Parts: sequence; structure tokens; C-alpha cells
Amino acid sequence: MSALEGFRDQLVQVILYDGRVIVGRLKGNDNFCNLILSDSVEREYSSDKGVEMIPLGLYMIKGDNVALVAEVDEDKDATIDYSEIQAEPLAEVRY
Repeated sequence: MSALEGFRDQLVQVILYDGRVIVGRLKGNDNFCNLILSDSVEREYSSDKGVEMIPLGLYMIKGDNVALVAEVDEDKDATIDYSEIQAEPLAEVRY
């Protein structure tokens, strides 16, 4: 059983090694951390304007690109006005 099995059909945030932040509903995964997300969006952060939400829809992520997977508290997330948040984008992870 995969460690992500408990996140199935839950809203998750995935941080990729290139610094992108993808949020979507986890529909599938395997032991290599390959992910399938539905209703996904990329949250693009900027230091001079609000977070841009780029719709991706059904999205597949190769496990080699995944740095972090975290469950999102949907109730708290719904209260955040992302158009007001300004933050530096995450830097690429180098290893």
C-alpha cells in the first residue's frame, strides 16, 4: 500500500523540483510517486501581484518531478484570498 493511499480523492498540493505548485484532487498514484490529479490548477506566485491560478484540468505528474505532496484543508483554503497574496516564487531544487 502506498503512503499516499490516504490522500485518494482529497485535495492535495504538490511542489515540484522546478518550484511549481500544483493543487488538485488526487485520483491515482503508484509506488514511483507518479500522480494523477483532477481539477488541478497551478498556483503561480509573484512578488508584485496576487497568485495567478492557471487551470490544468486532469494532470499527470511524473514521480521524478515531485518534491512534496501535502493534503490541503479545503475549508481553510476556501477562506484565503489568493489575489491578495504576494510572495517570491519557489526556487528550483538543486541536488
